[in-house]
Amino acid sequence: MKILLTGSSGTIGTRLFERINGEHQMVGVDKRPNKWSPAINEKTVITDLRDRQAVKNLPGDIDLVIHFAANARVYELVKEPDMALDNILMVYNVLEYARRHRIPGIIFASSREVYGNIMADAPIKEGQVEVVNCESPYSASKLSGEAMMQAYGRVYGIRQIIVRFSNVYGMYDDSDRVIPLWGRQMTANQDITVFGREKVLDFTYIDDAVDAVISLVSRFDRVAGNTFNIASGEGVRLYDVAEKMKKLFNARSGVILRDNRPGEVWKFRADISKAVKLLDYHPQVKIDEGLRRTADWYRQNS
Repeated sequence: MKILLTGSSGTIGTRLFERINGEHQMVGVDKRPNKWSPAINEKTVITDLRDRQAVKNLPGDIDLVIHFAANARVYELVKEPDMALDNILMVYNVLEYARRHRIPGIIFASSREVYGNIMADAPIKEGQVEVVNCESPYSASKLSGEAMMQAYGRVYGIRQIIVRFSNVYGMYDDSDRVIPLWGRQMTANQDITVFGREKVLDFTYIDDAVDAVISLVSRFDRVAGNTFNIASGEGVRLYDVAEKMKKLFNARSGVILRDNRPGEVWKFRADISKAVKLLDYHPQVKIDEGLRRTADWYRQNS
């Protein structure tokens, strides 16, 4: 299968490309070169997906598009909401590219942010999305992307799968997301900030997330039209993650507690039963082991 992967220089994109390159004929698309892998760069088109003309010039002989490219820092988009508009524009341009070239299928990376803060103790199922719960410009951009995927499926026959990732962490991430940010700060014994003492999130180790996408690719014809939560299915307090990381990094960092920031989800645990049933998805890496692997990777690559 010939696959075009947008966001191929990003965290999940890098790991996915690395694992399925060879089994499939890969074409990467990103606005910047991949800093981790010269091999990926050899197969990557550097372009801006906001540029409609540039997207028109991408290779057309593609069997499947995996659209991961996005501005994905929630609080950045609170401060710069134009970045949410960029996300929507990129989805539109990619869908138009697929329509013009009659590409039969797309896998779209959405986010658990689309659920907002649902006041429920039970894990959150895929059908529990409501527009009134949008917490941020980022969540609105992802929900808009999902709606566009559904519309192009109905009108133009482009089959789609929507994947709602939840706090993916691990190798190839040196961003300002909370785990890599804390890792850098703890290495320097700097104080860290936890926004929300009682914030509970569902962290997903990167190889578990990529396992799910590989399963989607291999089962595409059977599961097209579905939306899946891809997560660990377990909630953990963000404050507890900070304490676990302090031990792993032998850090003397202080922990500063602040209120939740505007636009951020503060309570989420995914129901992954649909992915378990249809994808045979079984996350293997618990939070303690995932943080240990991540800390080791940071030490080796800092």
